[in-house]
Amino acid sequence: MNPAISLVDSAIVVAYLGCVLALGIWVGRGKKSLDEYLLGGRDLPWWAILGSIVATETSTATFLSVPAIAFATGGDLQFLQLTFGYIIGRWIVVVTLLPLFFRGRLLSAYEVLEQRFGSLTKQTASVMFLITRNLGDGLRLFLTAIVLEKSVGLPLPLSVVVIGVVTILYTFFGGMKSVVWNDCLQFIIYIAGGIVALLLILQQLPGGWQQFWDFGVTTGRFQLFNFDFSLTEKYTIWSGIIGGIFLSLGTHGTDQMMVQRYLSARSQRDAGRALGLSGFVVLVQFALFLFVGIGLAAFYEQYPPTSPFQHGDSVFAHFIVTRMPTGIMGLTLAAVIAAAMSTLSSSLNSSATAALNDLYLPRKGPAFSGNAVSISRVLTILFGIVQIGVGIAAARISQNVVEDALAIAGFVGGIMLGVFALAVYAHRTQQRDALVGILTGAVVVSFVKFGTPIAWPWYSVIGAASTIAGAWGSTLLQRRPRH
Repeated sequence: MNPAISLVDSAIVVAYLGCVLALGIWVGRGKKSLDEYLLGGRDLPWWAILGSIVATETSTATFLSVPAIAFATGGDLQFLQLTFGYIIGRWIVVVTLLPLFFRGRLLSAYEVLEQRFGSLTKQTASVMFLITRNLGDGLRLFLTAIVLEKSVGLPLPLSVVVIGVVTILYTFFGGMKSVVWNDCLQFIIYIAGGIVALLLILQQLPGGWQQFWDFGVTTGRFQLFNFDFSLTEKYTIWSGIIGGIFLSLGTHGTDQMMVQRYLSARSQRDAGRALGLSGFVVLVQFALFLFVGIGLAAFYEQYPPTSPFQHGDSVFAHFIVTRMPTGIMGLTLAAVIAAAMSTLSSSLNSSATAALNDLYLPRKGPAFSGNAVSISRVLTILFGIVQIGVGIAAARISQNVVEDALAIAGFVGGIMLGVFALAVYAHRTQQRDALVGILTGAVVVSFVKFGTPIAWPWYSVIGAASTIAGAWGSTLLQRRPRH
């Protein structure tokens, strides 16, 4: 044990973890129906849903890895081009997919697929969601544990376990209400942490804001647009708008973690307002953390570290534990952990919901529905253990967590988007065709991921197109000629 922070800062971090747990237990007090536990009684205000949507998709990958993008040699603001597609994609979801989720009283996004195709399609989609969601969030848990390891001095595996267990507990007790209200609290904390960090960086630069600005201009870090059309470059205006639209359609239009929030709103209109406005909030917060990255690059040019950074993800964490004053450091570390827990708790809750509603109850039958809340709590614990395991293993394989996590989201998001598009618009497509489409999409995207240099923002586009093409091909082959 070799803590890098003071007892005061450690106490702040511990107090934050305790407050989060206490809030979860308080919100979860008393007996709850399945609707209350998984969807907050469908009575959450739109602004709370908005905060939860943004906090859920932000995570520590944004807090630490997005600054690393701008910090790196040749880094700039081109990552922001993705948010243009995010904004457009969310409004498309509001218009086209959101009405589907408010027909009846659904618990899972994939019930739409069951209504259109059948139970096997629903279960296939749900399993794909569970696998990719828990892999991606295990990576996010790992990144947060690095901060706890470097600051408090806990070994990395134990840091993963501590954060994972606290998140499991408040999700276990409070359900969706605990998740959403904690998300709102965590959103405020991590945005405040980012603002404070940027101000401290500017304060510690000898030339202040002017030095920051001059550094950004001379190094080209304020460049925003890249109009080159290249499938191998990650951040261009084309991959940003086209890839961003498809990625947002997949993650916010077909992902159970997001759809569960919409279903918790008081009405379809409230859900649409929260989702549509969330894209603009994400743009602003991405800009904030990219500016933090530029500030870090200017700072470490002025004050070079004793040894080069091995990973860009560790730069911001290093600044927090070595350059921030007592008290502020503890609050900023709490912000890092808040960013992680907002995503992890949402992931656990939505994974439990999907597994219960799409996989467990259909096999066990209505007789087991009376124990549904208890079963969902057990599933919350099980998925928490899975993510802790992934987080411990990720230390050996992950180089840049934000890109790994987004690549995983793009991998399955495009396939799910293709299936949902078939459900809405391809009226002749049957369940066997949809399953062929899913298989085709998985094979094509796997080849693109592991066999080509195509950049990850295009995965959703390719996944959706190949899924639709595979299903249409199956439909044509199955169609018999008329006599």
